[in-house]
Amino acid sequence: MKQVIRVASLTVVLVLIAAILILTQGQRGAAQTNESLAASAATFRGVLTYHNDNQRTGHNLAETILTQSNVRVGTFGKLFTLSTDGRVDAQPLYVPNLTINGGTHNTLFVATEHGSLYAFDADQGLLLWRITTLKSGEVPSDDRGCGQITPEIGITATPVIDPAAGTHGIIYLVAMSKTSAGVFHQRLHALDLSTGAEQFGGPVEITATYPGTGDNSSNGSVIFDPKQYKSRPGLVLVRHMIYTFWSSHCDYRPYTGWIISYNQNTLKQQSIWNVTPNGNAASIWAAGAAPAADSLGNLYFLTGNGTFDTTLTAGGFPNRNDYGNAFMKMSTKSNKLSVADYFTMSNTVDESNTDLDLGSGGVVVLPNIKDGNGVIHHLAVGAGKDTKIYIVDRDNMGKFSANDAQIYQEVSGALSGGLFSAPAYYNSRLYLGAVADRIKAFGFGTNGKLIATPKSQTSTVFGYPGATPTISAGSGNPGILWAAENTSPAVLHAYSAQNLSVELYNSNQAANGRDHFGAGNKYIVPTVANGKVYVGTTNGVGVFGLLP
Repeated sequence: MKQVIRVASLTVVLVLIAAILILTQGQRGAAQTNESLAASAATFRGVLTYHNDNQRTGHNLAETILTQSNVRVGTFGKLFTLSTDGRVDAQPLYVPNLTINGGTHNTLFVATEHGSLYAFDADQGLLLWRITTLKSGEVPSDDRGCGQITPEIGITATPVIDPAAGTHGIIYLVAMSKTSAGVFHQRLHALDLSTGAEQFGGPVEITATYPGTGDNSSNGSVIFDPKQYKSRPGLVLVRHMIYTFWSSHCDYRPYTGWIISYNQNTLKQQSIWNVTPNGNAASIWAAGAAPAADSLGNLYFLTGNGTFDTTLTAGGFPNRNDYGNAFMKMSTKSNKLSVADYFTMSNTVDESNTDLDLGSGGVVVLPNIKDGNGVIHHLAVGAGKDTKIYIVDRDNMGKFSANDAQIYQEVSGALSGGLFSAPAYYNSRLYLGAVADRIKAFGFGTNGKLIATPKSQTSTVFGYPGATPTISAGSGNPGILWAAENTSPAVLHAYSAQNLSVELYNSNQAANGRDHFGAGNKYIVPTVANGKVYVGTTNGVGVFGLLP
């Protein structure tokens, strides 16, 4: 009996030692995080939202098949392409082990600007079902005279999936359309994952008014005009609420910025917030990135150029509630939208007037950062057109003042161009791919601040719009950074996440165009799942994996 107890005690000690080693693995000096790097313990539930999680880290720590040793041109490449009826601007989403038509499938969901949603067998490429969001007599919207999304606008924003909703799980999406009479519609759909059937009496027409005297207002209320907007940023699911975010067509006024939320189980409209209710502009673009959310349900995003009230209340908020060109923190407490905090730079008005606003980039919520004094910082990172990296303290973002000293950290000179993409975060490093720049990996110093000199960078310079990285790792394997290059043909790149100067693979390496998969598309985010990589194009999805 004593021997058994000794063995059991030794086992406990060994387990504790192993746990300590796992928790300390990958930490950099005193700039430590609460992110567990024990990727082998991660449970893969799928890619159910933009950039993998609500923090928008962009990493999948449960990818055990693809490794730095087998992602090479001799063993890895294009398996097939999936054809669609329009541009794929939304990130493809992935649900494992889904029952459809009596069979079990790893399923890829692909939305198009023609207003269609496809469910494909993610391993074989077989079409499982397809639905159109267009009602009888409707077509997708035209491009509204704006070249941002052309020639048609259907489903632009990345949908969001709740595999526990409804009978088989639900995918939520927004689609735009118009009638032959020129009447435009924006609708929220909730579709059964197994059948594509509409749920909860959907779709619902998206309408909204908000108190104010700004663009397109009447009798003291700003009015949401469906033809003036597109649902560009990805949808967000927080505490059973679906949050939709709205962009204009180019900078064609009248427009303002909107957030409109709906109950995920009833599709009943829940809350509305307008970015500039007494001004104009300030839509939310984010290069298609979904706003980030923290564990308390607060939303973080960047607004575009537009009215900012430099006259502040006693609490430091704009006196007329206009938040153009700002780093926003929105509370969703009690399922009601309200401004919890914000930051904007001292020259915010000048930036808006010269179109150097923050609105072109996405946000990532970082794991806790501990400095050399043991102080834990709750941070979020964003960047836009002015080439600066803004790191805010989520507990005290800094608001507006005559100088920028109130922000946690403002980094100048680290990026060569504006950020028209979203950052990624993995293994205590922040990855950004700006326009006409290399993808760069930045680390944090012992003071808890970002080091402006990158730890590594790619040899490839990415043209417009730069690149939004995705990172895969698992089972103790070193991470791989994936990025799509907006060229014709498009190029999928894979790099060592530890050292971006090491390129493992790109889709131009194989002879005779073996791995070419279509024309490039801006803002594309690679989706990595179960040994495969899915990349949207102008007419489908390229599928990559280990070669037979």
